[in-house]
Amino acid sequence: MSDPVDLDVSDLHPAVDDPALRSMNFLNEIAQHYPDAISLAAGRPCEEFFDDDAPGRWLDRFRRHLAEDLGQDATQARRTLFQYGRTKGILHELVARNLALDEQISVDPDAVVVTVGCQEAMFLVLRALRAGPRDVLLAVSPTYVGLTGAARLLDFPVRPVAGGPAGLDLADLRAQLDRARAAGERPRACYVMPDFANPSGVSLSLADRRRLLDLADAEDLLLVEDNPYGLFPADDAGRRLPTLKALDTRRRVVYLGSFAKTVLPGARVGYVLADQRVRGSDGAVGFLADELAKIKSMVTVNTSPIAQAVIGGRLLEHGCSLVGANVRERAVYAGNLRRLVAGLAARFPPPSPVGWNVPRGGFFVVVTVPFPVDDALLTRSAREFGVLWTPMAHFYDDTAAAPALRLSVSAVTPGQIDEGLDRLAALLTDELRRRAAPAA
Repeated sequence: MSDPVDLDVSDLHPAVDDPALRSMNFLNEIAQHYPDAISLAAGRPCEEFFDDDAPGRWLDRFRRHLAEDLGQDATQARRTLFQYGRTKGILHELVARNLALDEQISVDPDAVVVTVGCQEAMFLVLRALRAGPRDVLLAVSPTYVGLTGAARLLDFPVRPVAGGPAGLDLADLRAQLDRARAAGERPRACYVMPDFANPSGVSLSLADRRRLLDLADAEDLLLVEDNPYGLFPADDAGRRLPTLKALDTRRRVVYLGSFAKTVLPGARVGYVLADQRVRGSDGAVGFLADELAKIKSMVTVNTSPIAQAVIGGRLLEHGCSLVGANVRERAVYAGNLRRLVAGLAARFPPPSPVGWNVPRGGFFVVVTVPFPVDDALLTRSAREFGVLWTPMAHFYDDTAAAPALRLSVSAVTPGQIDEGLDRLAALLTDELRRRAAPAA
């Protein structure tokens, strides 16, 4: 007699059994099953500068802000922090100041919605844009698996656009728009990560950013810009290109921001800047942010005010500049990225069939190999060689294995990079030998 089953997965939304939703759980489980393996997989921020006393200090700093800058008395401040709060959040003014300082983006604070991590921001935007069955989303391929999973949950078809070394093939974007419209579909937006993208590490050039904005305007297309890694260029001078939103003069860009990499991942605070104008059924005109807030009120009600206050205190400590707040972190990531790339070159000199890209910053490097890379190979890597990484197949819109893997430099020490690369080189050398061996 079989065990009783209350539901079959076929009785649930199809997305729950989709590979995109299984990816993160699988990768987390691999790490838990092999805790002694060196992880070149996790895209988490480094823990070197975590400070047990910092959240309390930041909270106190934000309390002073409520009193000294906003004029709240003790009762009002207590209510602001402990009670249900404004759906759009209490951090909007500081986010606007941060965007003006670090990104040269001038924004009305009321166009900002503070969210439970950037993932919620993404979900709210997709939910609002998916208005009917003809609507489709475009996304640069390979793309962040969280975007793909959120779209699946919302029954929002995603049409891939070729990426490549330049970060985005504009000709293919135009072709995909034409193809979608010819099929009776309505392209609503294109999701793009212009700076040190996850997973590819690739960035768009300034010229391509301008061309992309011109194309979006000509094609009446929104761009959803996700920018979790933009503050971490690898060059010594810390030079950064302007974001799409900073270049956006026609309100084509919906901007997603996160404090997970720049302040504290455990706070789970992100935001969306949506200053597009929306005419309501009553004729009144407001921001797209107002419509997103309506959706948020039915999803998470509001973002934890205490978590927002912690983030706000960190911003206030540094005059609202996260560039200044992350000088040490940027140095760590830049040094790790250089060490990883140099380590690959030392272990796979020409004419090795193993290749890799050299990003200008961020967390990720993609290694290419002459054989398919799948979850089975990752499991063998963890079990037999003690090193974790991410199969690039997880970032494509199908289940076929891709001949590439992603390495992350953000949550490891230089020594772990060296040892991890030694173990990776042993795995890839062994795999190449096995595949070259004649069949018995």
